[in-house]
Amino acid sequence: MRFARSKRLLRLKTIDSCFQDLKDSRLVEETFTMDEVGDILEGLRVVVRGEVETELINTAHTNVLLLRQLFSQAEKFYLRLQTDISELENRELLEQVAEFEKTDFKTNSKINQESSKPKLAPLNEGGVSELLNKEISRLEEENEKLRARLRTLESQAMSALDEKSKAERALKELQKNQGDQQACHLATCLFQSILRAQEISSLEETVATMQADFEKSLSANAASQKELQESLVSAKHELLRVQEQLSLAEKELEKKFQQTAAYRNMKEILGKKNDQIKELRKRLQR
Repeated sequence: MRFARSKRLLRLKTIDSCFQDLKDSRLVEETFTMDEVGDILEGLRVVVRGEVETELINTAHTNVLLLRQLFSQAEKFYLRLQTDISELENRELLEQVAEFEKTDFKTNSKINQESSKPKLAPLNEGGVSELLNKEISRLEEENEKLRARLRTLESQAMSALDEKSKAERALKELQKNQGDQQACHLATCLFQSILRAQEISSLEETVATMQADFEKSLSANAASQKELQESLVSAKHELLRVQEQLSLAEKELEKKFQQTAAYRNMKEILGKKNDQIKELRKRLQR
């Protein structure tokens, strides 16, 4: 909508300049005959009609190019799009669009008035870059949670290893200091130590599995983050390219206006009328 509004304002300025040129070049006398007024209005009609026709044709072609881009992107994902031409004449929807444009224009005007110093216009990074930043933040949060969980499992594993070493030392002391009377108690402690060792082994396997999953998640998140950053850079480059194309299109439109047949016809008509005025003045002087 901003692009269409800028094109519309440029075309309105062109039409205003047509009227201003007519005032400056033709309205030099106080009185005019009916034929002269008719010639002036006819020349102005030709110029304005050419401008309006050019703008309507350009708007239609621009819409075709925009739809072609959208359809090409949809075709890559095997989508089937359908349009309802009757909705283009829906007055209620058209009024909503007009109201939205007015609201957006007022918001931009207020922002421009509040800025006291001239600043460079920032790149429009809303939409794609915002989603990329959110995705990066989410992946970083997941990484931090996995790291915290891994630290907890490592501390549990270290505690279990300490208990295992303590049980082994206690078993050796019992074997040295106690005799046959405590063999039953020793067997019970040994059985408990074996069970503890099995639990420790199971915990070590769980820690190893979690560590492997964490490493996989880190590698996948790193690749995803790199891909998102590349997409962000590509989106910025595409935005700069579109802005450059818009600037070139505006310059080319300015140049084409100077080369239009309507403009040349207007200049030729003005030249002829000026010559006629000069001839009439010479006759009056004689």
